[in-house]
Amino acid sequence: MSDQQPAASQAAANNKRRRQLTLLGGAVAVGLVGYGAWWLVFDSHYVETDDAYVGAETAQVTALSPGPVAKIFVVETQAVKAGDPLVIIDDADARIAVAQAEAALGQAERKVKGYFASDTALAGQFDARQADVQRADAQIVAAKADVDRARLDLSRRQALVGQGAVSGDELTSAQNRFANAQAALTGAQAARAQALASRAAAIGTREVNTVLISGVSVTENPEVKAAQARLDAARLALARTVVRAPTDGVVARKSVQVGQQVAMGTPMMAVVPTAQAYVDANFKEVQLDKVVPGQPVVLTSDLYGGGVKFHGKVRGLAGGTGSAFSLIPAQNASGNWIKVVQRVPVRITLDPAELAKHPLRVGLSMKAKIDVAQGGAQTGAQ
Repeated sequence: MSDQQPAASQAAANNKRRRQLTLLGGAVAVGLVGYGAWWLVFDSHYVETDDAYVGAETAQVTALSPGPVAKIFVVETQAVKAGDPLVIIDDADARIAVAQAEAALGQAERKVKGYFASDTALAGQFDARQADVQRADAQIVAAKADVDRARLDLSRRQALVGQGAVSGDELTSAQNRFANAQAALTGAQAARAQALASRAAAIGTREVNTVLISGVSVTENPEVKAAQARLDAARLALARTVVRAPTDGVVARKSVQVGQQVAMGTPMMAVVPTAQAYVDANFKEVQLDKVVPGQPVVLTSDLYGGGVKFHGKVRGLAGGTGSAFSLIPAQNASGNWIKVVQRVPVRITLDPAELAKHPLRVGLSMKAKIDVAQGGAQTGAQ
């Protein structure tokens, strides 16, 4: 009787243990089934990573005009609006250049106006030279008549010399008159040639002047336009002595000081457009088979914690992995290569309203979770 009681107790304990193990196994099975169902229905629709960082298209502020720095209006971390003055470069040289360019423009305008005024004068000169040619023609006609008259008179006296009706002095006078008439004709012909040459010179001078003014007004004349362009360049250089913010953002990497001599292109500071920040999330290559542009993303930052969520969209995937663009690529042909899962940067745009409410800074760590269940669509530039 006493031997049967321990055996019964042992059997009862074994049955109880089996029931507990069965219940435990059932609970584990139910948990696994539940987790599998939850993963299948919900969690499989998402890919996430904590290898994500805030970025922005930082605007570099450089000197566009050379000179010493006269004033600085901003300090590091200061928020600025597009167009706000940041730095003033001493503009004394630029103002002198503008004054010189204005004077050169005035000279060019007066010079071109002189071309137009000269056209009338040159037309008058041409008419005068044409009159000289006509006067020379008339003189030649008169000189030829004198030659003919002197020749006829000489011929008559030569015929009468043998009869003794004409003295030697008269004959000599007739010969002189004939020679003088011939000389006058030669002079008239030379005067006509000179008049023709003067007329040709007047024509050429007027044609040159006509080319300078033909088809354009004073303001459209090439000489005036060139002077105007030089004045515009000088005024632009003067305007650029005031360096303004290219975009809304926060001043960073300020490296300029008052009195510093800067050359054109000298970096002075950067403006980070925090309102246009984005996130580059580095996902593993095995996570990207369903990631396409336009899919919604939920993000959290270490700065604000999990209580503040940012919402964005996938803008696109990088053209290569991070290691592919590194200075020393991971691939080699030495035989000691170890395969490592690669990561591809995924650009994510953020909601501007959420950024305005909770500003982010470049380089902050983020966690990104993409809903790959949605097909997404191509997104435009933001």
